[in-house]
Amino acid sequence: MKAIDIINIMNKWVPPYLIDSWDSTGFQIGDPNKEVAKILISLDLDRETFKKAKKENIDMIITHHPLLFKPVDKITTEDYKGKLMYDLIKEDIIVYNAHSNLDLAIGGVNDTLANILDLSDLEILEKSYEEKLYKLVVFVPRTYADKLRKALGESGAGWIGNYSHCTYNIDGIGTFMPREGTNPFIGSLNEIEKVEETRVETIVEESKLNRVLKEMLKAHPYEEVAYDIYPLYNDGIQYGYGRIGNIEEMPLYKFLDKVKKKLRVDKLRVYGDLEKEIRRIAVCGGSGSDFIESASKKDADVYLTGDIKYHDGQLAKELGLILVDGGHFHTEKIILPVIKEKLQENIKEDIEMILHEKSTAPFSIY
Repeated sequence: MKAIDIINIMNKWVPPYLIDSWDSTGFQIGDPNKEVAKILISLDLDRETFKKAKKENIDMIITHHPLLFKPVDKITTEDYKGKLMYDLIKEDIIVYNAHSNLDLAIGGVNDTLANILDLSDLEILEKSYEEKLYKLVVFVPRTYADKLRKALGESGAGWIGNYSHCTYNIDGIGTFMPREGTNPFIGSLNEIEKVEETRVETIVEESKLNRVLKEMLKAHPYEEVAYDIYPLYNDGIQYGYGRIGNIEEMPLYKFLDKVKKKLRVDKLRVYGDLEKEIRRIAVCGGSGSDFIESASKKDADVYLTGDIKYHDGQLAKELGLILVDGGHFHTEKIILPVIKEKLQENIKEDIEMILHEKSTAPFSIY
């Protein structure tokens, strides 16, 4: 399977339009037409990851953290990152990563973290992006209405909640006069034609609009299709950092025991009373200290994230919020098997996938 086809599978799940403005991520190294038989999935890409890839004859590395985050002005063997990129190119290894888009996406890092901890009634902790919605109106001969509605629904239009293929239809009479140079489906040159038509209305998300229009035009019998697109102010699908939800009320220490077991971590840094009864939990994989106040405003009892600093702990205490540092690596490593599962669901070819579940910043608490 070509690398670009695998990248397209990932981009459908974690679309590039979700990439935050500060981020640099995506297809970063290699030939998009390279045939891929083995993929290595890792949180980071360092020298140890490269050695693993070389040893296993890996064709493509998929990571969460970008290798190229800041602009580079040279690729030489004189510095660490330059030599790593040089060796990756020399070994013809594809490099793709999904960073902030994997944090925000449905089923991404934060949904996975929340689900592992059995949080219910999930909400986004901090909204980052809301997809625009449009109303598509198209006029079609009544005898072609079913075919057109099917094309609209199968290309992604008409989703309202968990309902698909949603349309509204009004029957009426359409008129037109074919002129010189036309090839009309119905009617004669220079004569006004009356046709029984159906006005089909449906709702379309911005990311699907181009595909829906393409399929609509393909399914429509007319040479020139009459259609309108209206921007809507309805709430679209929301994406954002972190999640917040509820658990059965319990003492903090019991919840922490569950966190340690689920994340396979020996120690947690906790800012708060271990005996306090808790029920509402906020989580954010990776480095989530920017959302401490958001967790407090959404009435969280506990906020689990990574990379907590001294003053973060002070702020949480002032807000009456228990803060738990589960570690950047441990709160994100849970996404690796999810990436593998997502690819396996969508790849029919026999491609081997290997997980590399080692932290690139290993440390011990002594």
